[in-house]
Amino acid sequence: MIDSQSLDLILRGARTHNVFQDKPVSDAQLRQIHEIMKWGPTSTNCQPARIVFVRTQEGKDKLRPALSPGNTDKTMAAPITAIIAYDSQFYEHMPRVFPHNPAAQSLYSGEDKKEHALRTAFRNGSLQGAYFIVAVRALGLDAGAMSGFNNALVDQAFFPDGRFKSNFLCNIGYGDHSKLFNQNPRLDFEDVCSFA
Repeated sequence: MIDSQSLDLILRGARTHNVFQDKPVSDAQLRQIHEIMKWGPTSTNCQPARIVFVRTQEGKDKLRPALSPGNTDKTMAAPITAIIAYDSQFYEHMPRVFPHNPAAQSLYSGEDKKEHALRTAFRNGSLQGAYFIVAVRALGLDAGAMSGFNNALVDQAFFPDGRFKSNFLCNIGYGDHSKLFNQNPRLDFEDVCSFA
């Protein structure tokens, strides 16, 4: 089992950040985030998550019109905003990522399986988004995930061919801990769990 300090770093003591220090995040750190998150499990190892790291002024200007008013300033100020998206045609990579079963691609490809493929992509892309947040925190960075934006505008600006679909946004960098809100309560075991 990992130590208590590590658990605090990635979950128990970690917080959603809204304000970040003016401190850059390197390409090497972004690659490390991916290197950690890619090992999280997905069904049939489908790995549908696709990430765009928005950090240039041009990229921020493309993103701005899609943001809700409450998320605009903090996103414009964050060193990096990751668009966590999913590939609606992830199954094209199945021969590479699930090589021991050549028939796996047929589980998702074809017009009659389109809804199944989209559900699989969204579900597993969301899982990978969670792994992404854990990876960010494990590297000593802070994350501020959010869903207050117009998906259609993001997709139009960043994924105009329609293949990738945005899921959520995540600001990353070095958070300003002095600007954190008080931590909200969590539900207890009895509220969430049961036995069958």
